[in-house]
Parts: sequence; structure tokens; C-alpha cells
Amino acid sequence: MQQVFESIFVARQPIFDREERPWGYELLYRASAEAFTAEISDDDMATQSVIADGVSLALEGLPPERSKMLVNFPENLLVQDTAFALPSDNCVVEILETVPPTEYVLAALARLKNAGYTIAMDDYCGEEALVPFLEYVDIVKVDVLALDNDSDKIKTVLQKLSTHDVVILAEKVENRTVFEMVRGLGFDLFQGFFFSKPIIIPGKKLSSSELTKLQILQELGKDDFEPKRIAEILQADPSLAFRLFRYINSAGFSLASKVDTLDRAVTILGQRAIAQWLRTAIMSDLNPAPKAGELVFLSVLRAKFLELLALKTEFSRKGHPDSFFVIGLFSLLDAMLGIRMTEILPNLPLDELIVCTLNGSCEEHTLLKLAHSYERGYWSDTDKRLRSLDLDQRTADTLYAQARHWAQRALVS
Repeated sequence: MQQVFESIFVARQPIFDREERPWGYELLYRASAEAFTAEISDDDMATQSVIADGVSLALEGLPPERSKMLVNFPENLLVQDTAFALPSDNCVVEILETVPPTEYVLAALARLKNAGYTIAMDDYCGEEALVPFLEYVDIVKVDVLALDNDSDKIKTVLQKLSTHDVVILAEKVENRTVFEMVRGLGFDLFQGFFFSKPIIIPGKKLSSSELTKLQILQELGKDDFEPKRIAEILQADPSLAFRLFRYINSAGFSLASKVDTLDRAVTILGQRAIAQWLRTAIMSDLNPAPKAGELVFLSVLRAKFLELLALKTEFSRKGHPDSFFVIGLFSLLDAMLGIRMTEILPNLPLDELIVCTLNGSCEEHTLLKLAHSYERGYWSDTDKRLRSLDLDQRTADTLYAQARHWAQRALVS
């Protein structure tokens, strides 16, 4: 029998604790409901495979202390006990907002609870109809945006939860002001893109070491970059050299003998590959805070995704693919450094293409918009942008999966 799989896409949105340390992630997955649905005899089992594969991909390279994954489950999958296919130690079963608390659903939750699974309820805004869930859930996600970020409305919801032993997660926290407000109200966990908004610190400037690293990043993107310069950079930074050896000697390269010289490492990887690795390593050094670490992963993922997209679209004729790698890599510098992008760009000798894409003044900015949609799980917007680029969904999903795998491998070192 021919086996047909749905097109899949996996992204992960970080969840932070009160100290802004990564606690875990919500796994955002796509199971195409268009071209392939009719060919699948059991939609639920197909989606189970998608979720299982997605969790495995998303967990790759994560430390155990922040490997919690929230996985969305619709009604049918809950009732059919599909969640038992996932490990209970790091997967949280999230009840989608469309699931009603029927007798069958509650019985399924009881089975999961007895088996040691952690259960979360999505998009709670105080609805009486959802109260039966509160007996079974461990985490309640409160949609603060749906409550208009109104502290009085949020307090009303928190009051309803006060008699239940649950961890309360504020979701759709979109900026620093809302984050500070909901943290003050007593929320335990936080999800949303407040972390990727720049925190403006008055008077802060780029340090000389930060500026030097950014200038090296730009030099690495030049077409006439010399391998000799790579060796010079590595020789001047023992930490980078050590990490390069650890990276190239990892199992992923399957080399017959260990690489122990910089010249050989450069030769094996090649000029372009080692330049990309250096960019990634330098970016990870810019800000060692836990929150910044997640931003580094996102920026490196964006960088590789934009590079692969450029190679598949007309944009490859307008600029070198490495330029799009740099664009993605630099796209979250404002958030990482706490400085406005308008203050960062003048300090760097960036190509016009990179500058106009980062500030949104040229059509190449649409690639950044596409990456933005992927990261947030805005599927309808993603589909619209893909059509405008004349890309099909399966190709784009494959490119994103490749970019995620590359970023995970690059940052392990």
C-alpha cells in the first residue's frame, strides 16, 4: 500500500518564566488540509505522525531544563488517546480552544492525568463552559490580548482561577509594558513576542568589542573574502577555534579522522560554510543572557531560511545569497542589544540591499515578513506571501526544516 504523508511544518515559540528564562516551547505545526487530505485514510493517525516527528525535530539540540513542549490537540485526537504516542516527561498536552468539555474528552483527560501527563488549556478568558476542564489541567493559558490587555478584566479571570491549583500562563504578550503588568498580577509563565521587541536603555551604545564583532560579521559576507582572514580571526580567538574543532569533529560530519588544525578545518568546511559558522558563533557571543540565547537561535534560523528562499526565488538575481543570510542574522540585533535598529545600522558598513531590507524600504523585505509569519504560526499570511513569491507550500516547508536543522547543529557548538 502506498503511504502518503501530509506536508509538515514545525516551529517553536518560546515560553518564559518570571525571570525571563526559557521554560519551554509551544510547538506550532502545520498539517496541510488541502492537496493531501483526500489521500489519507486516517486523518488523525496522519496528524499523530506529524506531531511526533515535529516534537523530535524541535527537541533537537535543546538542554533538558528547557525541553518542555506544548503540543496542540483537537477533540478527536484527545478522545482517541493519540497523546500517548508522545513522551510524558517533556510533552505537555494542550487542549485547543475549540474542544468542548464533553464526557468523552474529560474521560480522555483523566486517562492522561493518571498516566502522568501535564495538561494545558488554551485561550481561557473566564468562560463558564470551560470550568469542567479545570479539574484536570495543570496549566491555564490566559489570552491577555483577547482581554484587551485590561488589568481589571485579567484580574477577574485570575480570581476565577484562584481556587484551582494551576500554573497560569499569559499568552499573546506582545510588548514589555504588558509583560510587566501581567507579571505584577502574578502570572507564572509568559508567551508572546515581547521578548523580540527592543528594550531601549537610554544612552546605551555599542561597546567596542560588540562593534568589532559586527564589523567582522559584515566582512565575512564579502565576495572577495580571503580564507587567510578566517584563519587570522580564529587564531586571535582561542574560544572560537576550540568551538570550531568541536563542531567539525561532531558526529554530524562523520569524518574518518579527527580534525586538529585550523587550516584543515577551513579546507574541509570551505570558505562559505566556515564564514557562516563564524557568523553564528559570533552572534551567540553578543549577549549571553538566557533570553538572548533564544533570539540567537531565531536569528540564525531566519538567516539560513532567507538564504535558502533567495536561492529559490528571483531575489537571488538581485543579491548574493550570503547577503540574505546576513539580513536574517542582523534582523533581531535591536532586540538582542537593546538598541534601536536606526542606531545600529549607521555603525556598520552594510550593503544597500541589507540596509533597505532591514528598515523595510525595499521589496526584499517581503522575505523577512514571510519568516515572521512562519515563526508566529500565521498560516494564512504565510500562504499569501508564498503565493506572491510563486513558491509552493511543500518547498517552503522543506526549506524551513533544513534551516532549522542547520541552526540547531551550528549552535550546539
